[in-house]
Amino acid sequence: MRIGNQLLTSVALLLAGLCLWVWLSADAGRTLVSMGVPESVVAKINPAAIEPVSAEPSAGGAAGSATPRAGGGQQAVLVATRPVGKGIVNDQLSAIGSGEAIQSVIVMPQASGTINEIHVKSGDMVKKGQVLAQLDDDEQIILRDQAQVLLRSAREKAESYSALKSFSRLDVLDAQIAKETAQLAVTNAELALKRRSVLAPIDGIVGIVAVNIGDNVTTASNVVQLDNRQQLLVDFWAPERFAVQVKVGMPVEATSASRPGRVFEGSVEAVDNRVDPASRTIRIRAKIENEDDLLRAGMSFGVTMRFPGETYATVDPLAVQWDSKGSFVWQIVEKKSVKARVRIIQRNPDAILIAGDVKEGDLVATEGLQRVRENGNVRIAGEKPPEVASR
Repeated sequence: MRIGNQLLTSVALLLAGLCLWVWLSADAGRTLVSMGVPESVVAKINPAAIEPVSAEPSAGGAAGSATPRAGGGQQAVLVATRPVGKGIVNDQLSAIGSGEAIQSVIVMPQASGTINEIHVKSGDMVKKGQVLAQLDDDEQIILRDQAQVLLRSAREKAESYSALKSFSRLDVLDAQIAKETAQLAVTNAELALKRRSVLAPIDGIVGIVAVNIGDNVTTASNVVQLDNRQQLLVDFWAPERFAVQVKVGMPVEATSASRPGRVFEGSVEAVDNRVDPASRTIRIRAKIENEDDLLRAGMSFGVTMRFPGETYATVDPLAVQWDSKGSFVWQIVEKKSVKARVRIIQRNPDAILIAGDVKEGDLVATEGLQRVRENGNVRIAGEKPPEVASR
């Protein structure tokens, strides 16, 4: 008994829902009639559902209140439209990169010893070959002087042996070899003495000096770092879709948080030869001029590159609809709605780039799409009804 009551209740609710649907929508009544429901039943719920559609508005109706209908009896659907625009994709590359000096060297001594003198301080501009610091060199000076004494002795002996005929040719040759050996010893002693001076290997600006007078240093000790920052190299990573578009020499624009409002010009210095398989990006190195010394190595930069890009049609995001076959838009052609298949290229907040059967300037529906049908009659919002336009 309880199951029977539940079935009756379900049937009653279903009939009530159908009645409400027919009462609210005349199209629903016509749909039921086309499915075999008697017109008399539908007419009791909503007489408008089976009334024939007149080609002219009722005489008592106001001039702008009647809804236009198609000549074949189909009611025109009111829709809002927007023309198809044009958009460009992949026309700009934006990335974040890190800057480094065009030349940067960590200066280390060429010999071990004690720092006796420091000739520079942080921020100084130095030239290649300039002395930055001096190690203790007393021992090397003595060795040099000793080698020079031996050289003078060997030179005089060789000259004497050459001038006198009493010495054999072999003795003269030994004296000449001894002189050359002494000359090499002097050269070696002078080189050892020269290495007691820490020299600048490049033109650049001195960083923080890492040693003090009296420190014992070795050939692995960091004395100071020099940066030549007349130009900066900025490394950044670009998506792989730009891998074949970026070429050496292409212009680059860079901005820095330390210099708001300034745009620094540069060019692509190098492009890596492969795409990173983990991130699907490619490394690019740009060179930026820094003649005014406004930038520093280690700064972060926002890098921008511009490309011709690819042009596509754009529509309002509301215009794109979906069905079992994919995405489409309702194109309005001579007050008729035509389903145009499209493929979405890129989504933006204000527009969607698409490829398909529409072009720039075509009208597509953006609102009122629930009742639009293929090849159906439409009335564009904002246009005057036919009877008003004829006056």
